[in-house]
Amino acid sequence: MKSVSNAKKYWKMNLRYVTVLLSIWFLVSYVFGILLKEELDAFHLGGFKLGFWFAQQGSIYVFVVLIFIYVRLMNSLDKKFGFDKN
Repeated sequence: MKSVSNAKKYWKMNLRYVTVLLSIWFLVSYVFGILLKEELDAFHLGGFKLGFWFAQQGSIYVFVVLIFIYVRLMNSLDKKFGFDKN
């Protein structure tokens, strides 16, 4: 019975991580890259307008960083619940 309870807690934390990380990616790619593009174009990053940068490269960079964050979070979650053993 404890194993089922642990698995449910594990899955709940996993879904929480995925929800938060995908929300961050949505914010960066859709909100910053599309909805706030005009406002962000007032600023420059590396010679490019910031809205353009978010739409073209920023969301990709953030997505790659979020993948590494997810891997790290899941490795610690696996250790916490004992799923890291073969």
